[in-house]
Amino acid sequence: MSKDQNDVSIDVKGNNAQDVNKEVLEKYDRESKVRDFGSKKLFAWIVFGIAVIYSAYHLWIQFNPIPALQQRSVHVAIGLALIFLIYPTFSKQDRTKIPVYDWILFALSFYTAIYLISEYTEIVTERGGIPNTMDIVVGILAVLLVLEAARRVTGIILPIVALVFLSYPFFSHMDFLPMRLTTRDFDLGDIFGQLYLKTEGLYSTAIGASVNFIFLFILFGAFLTKSGLGQFFNDIAMALAGHRQGGPAKVAVVSSGFMGSINGAAVANVVSTGSFTIPLMKKIGYNKNFSGAVEASASVGGQVLPPIMGASAFIMAETTGINYGIIALAALIPAVLYYLAVIMQVHYRAGKRNLKGIPKADLPRIKEVMKERGHLLIPIVGLVVMLFQNLPVGIAAFWTIVLTIVVASFRKTTRMSIRDIFDAMALGARQSLTVMIACAVVGIIIGVVSLTSFGTVMTSSIQSLGAGSLFLTLFFTMLASMLLGMGLPSIPAYIITATMAAPALAEFGIPVLIAHMFVFYFGIFANVTPPVALAAFAGAGVSGGNPMNTGFQALKLSLAGFIIPYLFVYEPSLLMIDIEGLSTNATEFPFPPVTDIILNIGTAIIGIVALSSALEGFFKTFMNPILRAILLGGALLSVIPGLNTDLIGLAIILIILTINVIKHRKQKAQVA
Repeated sequence: MSKDQNDVSIDVKGNNAQDVNKEVLEKYDRESKVRDFGSKKLFAWIVFGIAVIYSAYHLWIQFNPIPALQQRSVHVAIGLALIFLIYPTFSKQDRTKIPVYDWILFALSFYTAIYLISEYTEIVTERGGIPNTMDIVVGILAVLLVLEAARRVTGIILPIVALVFLSYPFFSHMDFLPMRLTTRDFDLGDIFGQLYLKTEGLYSTAIGASVNFIFLFILFGAFLTKSGLGQFFNDIAMALAGHRQGGPAKVAVVSSGFMGSINGAAVANVVSTGSFTIPLMKKIGYNKNFSGAVEASASVGGQVLPPIMGASAFIMAETTGINYGIIALAALIPAVLYYLAVIMQVHYRAGKRNLKGIPKADLPRIKEVMKERGHLLIPIVGLVVMLFQNLPVGIAAFWTIVLTIVVASFRKTTRMSIRDIFDAMALGARQSLTVMIACAVVGIIIGVVSLTSFGTVMTSSIQSLGAGSLFLTLFFTMLASMLLGMGLPSIPAYIITATMAAPALAEFGIPVLIAHMFVFYFGIFANVTPPVALAAFAGAGVSGGNPMNTGFQALKLSLAGFIIPYLFVYEPSLLMIDIEGLSTNATEFPFPPVTDIILNIGTAIIGIVALSSALEGFFKTFMNPILRAILLGGALLSVIPGLNTDLIGLAIILIILTINVIKHRKQKAQVA
């Protein structure tokens, strides 16, 4: 966001909006509560230097790989060290100082990796992974450091969930447990050897995805941000949609969707992009609650929007073994349907309240925007090309970062200096810490599940609750994903539900990708689901609206996001997938018949547009409650897979909208 935009955004009390938004961000996004060293430049330079080294390490290992356990332990150790320097122990603690005990934790963080690397050969070749006393001690230390770091960054809920899982193997052999939960007796060596010495605990596939893929794409996003891509998205959205009916709200949807796809940080995106778009929405007549809800819905949806889809998609690729390009392409149509639903609700709300756009004279011109910053799209296009050429994801990310630096140099306004490059490396490292620590904590859960076979028990329980019904199994899986998503960041919520709930869906013959996409969606959209809708609450903080009312408005705007997962389970052609042609290790995309794609996507689009109209009670003119209810029924029928339901739904939609158009013409004739 440009300095000018921040300068003109002043709240009613006369405070600079940047300060107000910082308070909002810290209130709803715990990871933003960091130390500010002020005049103590030495501390700032230490953090900056370690962060740059952290980024350089991830770039280096793309071409100089080391054993997975060592590579992942260094990733976690440096990340932990940075967390103990950057994040205060308590929110009200003096943020200009680093206490002595945090320097001790800083040193111990490095020790967990140094010990593992120095003992690696003996652990692997001589002891066969069987821990000795010192292994157990350092393993316990590593787990405690991870839990404390997670508490500082994400809050208390994620560590509590991990501790609940961690406690299970200590008493899982006891008689008071139900038979299906009883296991053999585990000692400290079994538990902490699993968590520390193997790639099924702290250093699991989740951390593997973090070190090999996610970090580099967060770093890529930092370089794009430094080059001014965020400003480009705002400007191009303003040029394309700013003058149209309800223009600023459509600008918010477009720009926040693009930025959300790149950075995957819903709450931070709401505050940063919303500080520009929300005042514009309020200015043309949208109320406070709706303005905040639009920004929240658009920002959250960015995590299902290709090409980057936030961090969870990379973990999905690592977990399922399916090529990332296939996952991105499969996610395209559902994401488009979701954003179509949000834009159409915004459009109908503007029509209902006669809200106009911004005069074209006050907007940037498309030609000028493209000339000034359009070249910044080249790295994104390059990334897509490389991914679909089956280039390793980490290597593709590396060359995309290089391409970003080169392309940014094409114009003086976007050119990056050496300092800008180092700043981007430090920014990317700091932004990666939330993902790293979430993946490490989830590794504790994965380790326990793997050690005790608890995942099999959970899968069986979900199947029992579903009583042999696919729909009920989907419903309970949805509830589990949403409950976790309300209290946890989207990444651990997805990993946990994918580990324990996705296998239950597989029992119904649902392909692994579809099962993972299903839990992925609901973990994300929990961010706009009251009573804990953090993205919506942040939107209310920026707009000055009521948090709970904004949450329910965001839920209404995001309703399509709760319907679409059921659609692609029952009709996989919406993902452009041929079920029988998709294998776990697929690298080539198995397309279904083109006619199936066109028919199902076409009816889904009509249904989504009708759904938006019914929710707002407006098409060309107002609808009474009875017509709205009938149109809603027709919309749902048209999106449900099946020729008969499609035909009935389309007929209902056509009749209701025709009635509405005729009513509108009569009203115009009366006015004339």
